Amino acid sequence: MKPSVYGIWRTAVHTLRTRGSRPCRFLSTFDGLPAGLTDADTIFALSSGHGRCGVAVVRVSGQASATALRSMAGLTRSLPPPRTALLRSITDPQSKEVLDHGLVLWFPGPNSFTGEDSVEFHIHGGPAVVTSVLQALGSVPGMRPAEAGEFTRRAFQAGKLDLTEVEGLGDLIHAETEAQRRQALRQMSGELGRLYQDWSHRLKRCLAHVEAFIDFSEDELIEDGVLTQVDRSVCDLQAEMERHLKDERRGERLRSGVQVVIAGATNAGKSSLLNTLCQRPAAIVSPIAGTTRDVVETALDIGGFPVLLSDTAGLRDSLDLVEREGIRRALERVEQADLTLVVVDCSHLPADTQQAAAFLRGHLRTVLPTQEHPETELSTDRFLLVLNKSDLLSEEQRQKLDRELRQVSGLPPFSLISCLSDEGLQDFLKVLHSSIKTLCGDPLSGAPTLTQARHRAHLQQCCAALAQYQQYRDTDLALAAEGVRLALTSLGRITGRVGAEEILDIIFRDFCIGK
Repeated sequence: MKPSVYGIWRTAVHTLRTRGSRPCRFLSTFDGLPAGLTDADTIFALSSGHGRCGVAVVRVSGQASATALRSMAGLTRSLPPPRTALLRSITDPQSKEVLDHGLVLWFPGPNSFTGEDSVEFHIHGGPAVVTSVLQALGSVPGMRPAEAGEFTRRAFQAGKLDLTEVEGLGDLIHAETEAQRRQALRQMSGELGRLYQDWSHRLKRCLAHVEAFIDFSEDELIEDGVLTQVDRSVCDLQAEMERHLKDERRGERLRSGVQVVIAGATNAGKSSLLNTLCQRPAAIVSPIAGTTRDVVETALDIGGFPVLLSDTAGLRDSLDLVEREGIRRALERVEQADLTLVVVDCSHLPADTQQAAAFLRGHLRTVLPTQEHPETELSTDRFLLVLNKSDLLSEEQRQKLDRELRQVSGLPPFSLISCLSDEGLQDFLKVLHSSIKTLCGDPLSGAPTLTQARHRAHLQQCCAALAQYQQYRDTDLALAAEGVRLALTSLGRITGRVGAEEILDIIFRDFCIGK
């Protein structure tokens, strides 16, 4: 006996729910509120920066927003037109004392940042004014101060933002360089989220088709070639995700800063280079070898890209236990670095160019001594050679050294500079900026890049799950479908949403079940 349409629907719901595809609630950053607080409360907070300023913005969101606006702005009748600034006296609803004169704006839901009714009070930015307005808002029934990130959490829950856009907003707030701002703004605009949503939509379609084939193929209700289409889609999706993962961490590096380490022998001028680059005496400079014994760090903006620059102990054989620990830390930093500036005293280079090139290759190997095969060709893409103290050479010597070293293959890019006279510094900064830009990429061109370690982890899990589908495709279709479901769940954890209802919609839309 053929099952009824209602019976098929009940079977599909039961299948999807018992196999673990449930709606995904909000994740990570917004995982719950402290005891006693609820999403039904109306919240308020200072949304502009703390401290004295010309204008401060106090934001209110929730059901009691209109009450707060009426009671504090003296609006006894109608509310102001939406998104229209109105100059009013801001008063205490209890004492009726005038607290300030400022602008009020009304944002009725759902057309607001949080999706709820919202109000903004634009007041003078003095601490006393801000404090009095916040205290007055706290006296309105049903209102409480907002928790950290709660406005954004409500925007996420209302579907105004997905988690990638939330993270982009946070990155934009904390951006310190131009490249960081561009990347964060691009992510906040939803470009990364749209990429993942497209993948999610295709995965839901694959899962819906596989589930339908498992449950209804015996009744000959499923079209031929459905699984072949799923196979092709899964293969294409896995290839796209793997390409997306092979980004050399450009987005993450741009978000957190490029790790640049200064390394080299003692008295080569490493600390002088650090001080020159950051334009302040960040490290002690002394003619005594071994002055720097620990890592000295400073954050820089180089051509709009964030850099964490580290000066390290000079590399040499030493019997001093403290200095040896500093050298160990230096080599450890070099291992972890995105880019290493290898500083060499160019006045110590052999006069013969071939010997100088061999000396530099050997010196690079001492900076990274943990290579598995020292006899192999040295990878130079993580290094820049900084030939310091060029002021100790004559003009003729400098030109000859520069000309002949550029003809030698197997050396990383190099620059002749003098930290004492700043000679060659501008050319070196151009080389450094070019290397950093290559490491980070252009945040405005190409496909959007991964910016969070959690994105990478979930996408790797997604690829592994799709590999499970291919592994069990011909032997156990239920396990293969579980692979697609796990992939969909992992991908949904990035944006914060994946639900069984969406898969049901696709089943009933794409198949004429019970026809």
